[in-house]
Amino acid sequence: MATQTVAQQRAEARRHYDAYVAECPTRQLLDRIANKWVSLLINALADGPQRYGDLSRRVAGISQKMLTQTLRVMERDGLVERTITAAVPVRVDYELTELGASLLPVMRTIKGWAETHMDQVLTAREDYDAQR
Repeated sequence: MATQTVAQQRAEARRHYDAYVAECPTRQLLDRIANKWVSLLINALADGPQRYGDLSRRVAGISQKMLTQTLRVMERDGLVERTITAAVPVRVDYELTELGASLLPVMRTIKGWAETHMDQVLTAREDYDAQR
């Protein structure tokens, strides 16, 4: 068997990503993008860069701790870019990267589907609960 370089090993692994395999790293990514806060923040950043406080007001119910954690993991995954502008006070803006923006059509569709079909889901829940 021929020895592979690290780059070749990574390329080989990428050809075999399969989310149905327990050890596949795509599971972590799916978990991340399925997170409600990630989904809402991607949609909130669709219109361009926003400051931390603006995001906090836009995404109702998110705590400061959760907003900070979520933005950090999104930055780590390459979905969001953080820009610091020297000013008094310091200005910090967040915006979607090209990779993050590529998720927008999917996230908008899911958000729209949820908003459109919520009444049906609530009815189904009530019917299910009534039968139990």
